[in-house]
Amino acid sequence: MKFSKQFSGYQSEFTEFLNDLKQKNPKLEEGQLAGRNLLWEQPPRDDLEELERIEASRVKQQAYVYQSK
Repeated sequence: MKFSKQFSGYQSEFTEFLNDLKQKNPKLEEGQLAGRNLLWEQPPRDDLEELERIEASRVKQQAYVYQSK
């Protein structure tokens, strides 16, 4: 049984829906990337004082995290 040749042209309803949505709204992916960049991409930090503050505010994790003192 070789399924790959038999069903090579198959697209699910969800895939068809996404392709149709992207054709109707070509700027959709561009908007998604802009939103991702807004929320997740951090600008590079050049300020040494800010970097030192961030490093100082980190909490050290103990070697075995499930053991309480």
